[in-house]
Amino acid sequence: MKISLLDCTLRDGAYINNGEFGKPAMRGIISKLQDAHVDIIECGWLKDPEYKEGTTYYHVPSDALPYINKKDEKVMYCAMIDWNRYDASVLPECDGKTIDAVRIVFPHGKHNEAISIGSEIRKKGYKILFQAANTLAYSDEDLIGLSGLMNEFKPVALSVVDTFGAMYPSDLERIVSVLDSHLDTDIELGLHAHNNQQLAFALCIHFVELLKDRRNIIVDSTLSGMGRGAGNATTELVAGYLNKILNRGYDLNAVMDAIDMYIKSIHERFAWGYSTEYFISGLYQCHVNNISYLNYNHRINSRDLRSIIESLSVEERRKYDYDVLEQKYIENQSRYVDDSAAVEKLRLLMTDRKVLLIAPGRTSVDYHEKISGFVSTDNPVVIEVNSINKLYVPDYLFISNSVRYDYARNTYPKTFNKLEKIILSNIHTDSDINEYIVNYNLVIQRGWDHYDNAVILALRLLNRIGVKDVYIAGFDGFKEDYDDSYADKSLPNLNPENKWVELNNEIKAMFKELSDSLEGRMNISFLTPSIYEEK
Repeated sequence: MKISLLDCTLRDGAYINNGEFGKPAMRGIISKLQDAHVDIIECGWLKDPEYKEGTTYYHVPSDALPYINKKDEKVMYCAMIDWNRYDASVLPECDGKTIDAVRIVFPHGKHNEAISIGSEIRKKGYKILFQAANTLAYSDEDLIGLSGLMNEFKPVALSVVDTFGAMYPSDLERIVSVLDSHLDTDIELGLHAHNNQQLAFALCIHFVELLKDRRNIIVDSTLSGMGRGAGNATTELVAGYLNKILNRGYDLNAVMDAIDMYIKSIHERFAWGYSTEYFISGLYQCHVNNISYLNYNHRINSRDLRSIIESLSVEERRKYDYDVLEQKYIENQSRYVDDSAAVEKLRLLMTDRKVLLIAPGRTSVDYHEKISGFVSTDNPVVIEVNSINKLYVPDYLFISNSVRYDYARNTYPKTFNKLEKIILSNIHTDSDINEYIVNYNLVIQRGWDHYDNAVILALRLLNRIGVKDVYIAGFDGFKEDYDDSYADKSLPNLNPENKWVELNNEIKAMFKELSDSLEGRMNISFLTPSIYEEK
């Protein structure tokens, strides 16, 4: 029985960098995979738009010609199409110079459409392989029906796809058992695993053990697991396993060279791999775009993320509708409280007094002497924002999100418990000892990507309670080196994309809009340098 290793780095990895690997990396990766004796190399996608050089989104197979140094007769070269996102009529006859095969991925219930386009492509001389996306959604009856259609078509292979990284070994056993029993033995069976639950490699091993003595199989993988969200089974692990257990001759030195020369630099710029957020995606069989949207737009904590995903219907989870997600997020965060009493108490405590906001920026340490001098001479109400700074004794701690709330409570428990705290209702609605709960929706202004910046929210609250003079320290602006941005280097990062320039620009625009709107009602002064201060 034959076991084939299919590397799909240039195709699945395209989700990470929009297919923009660049010509040297594309040529190098294909060459190194050939040197490693990988059986099938997926060179990228076939897409409708005209081809852009240096990307793995080809329009026709000849676009891939500059990247294949010299074809290896023992290797199958393929490209993938989405069942409804490529006009197969533009595909020329297969000339054997680049792509030998086309893999067609289709969702549950769209097998007939995929088979139709497969028939059209096969007439042009290409081998056909099918990918049954989210195979976990198939019942046994569905799998039997799919097997019958595949037996009539006779593709090279049909692959099981763990689209959401949700499979456990028992799920794989069920699917493989049905397909192996009903799929003709001359059709290879494949597996494409995602690593949301850190099971991709384990599932590959289990798949091989289930079928190695029964039929020809294909195992998908990518270099360093490169792929959207939690990524994929890794080529280096799968190749190493197949070498050790089945004496395959994959050259791991060539695989490692490909990673060192081409993938590491990509990984430095783009993130993929296991995370708690993508575990949630796998747990609920949820499309990773839902996770990415909530992370990028709202920097949401894991508890609320799970709650929102759980609130979606099964069908909503498998797709991604950003309007639905936004509504679910608003519902999750809009925990209404009657904060009139809390706001009135704060008004009485702060009216006619200066207020000093100490943000978490590094200058709150560097300018400690100046800040302490101001506190001593002007006697302001001191409010620390989203972080406890042990250099100061504040009157209040203002916290705007649950990640920073939990961090402060767990890192500085004695100080946290003693402090008077102003808490937004998105964190919780029942006030604990020494807590003032303020309505979240009354201090935010939607329309910005980062509308929940803590200093901006604190300023809106101070305006609401009638404070006239506000001084700010530690509102520095973010540096490319995250560790230099905060006084507390362990403070959790609320900007998972690490796009500091974009974040700084938006906060600066928000601050300007807010300060302009407060002109004549609130004077805002900076005690420490800030990129947000207008010179």
